Amino acid sequence: MTLADVRKLAIRKQLKIHFRLANGMECVVSERGVAQVPEWRGIPDFNLEQELASAEEFLLEPAGARDPKHPVQPRSAARAELAALTASGPAAAGAAHEEE
Repeated sequence: MTLADVRKLAIRKQLKIHFRLANGMECVVSERGVAQVPEWRGIPDFNLEQELASAEEFLLEPAGARDPKHPVQPRSAARAELAALTASGPAAAGAAHEEE
């Protein structure tokens, strides 16, 4: 699972995907596919692709219009679950079909 896979999933499912970096900061991949580290100031001393590879826990937060009467709570997901979600996307299915 790469950062590009997570970005595509966030766009496709309209989610904000959060994961912790080794330095304690948090990366948020927005529903537009933009990876941001809100607390980051200056020149980064980390690589988001490498940080993603070491992340084991993710928070999936629905983006978009919120219904105050029926709020959807963010949920936690393990690495294996997120990897399964990224592998089950339409792009992954199309790539597998093209190889046949």
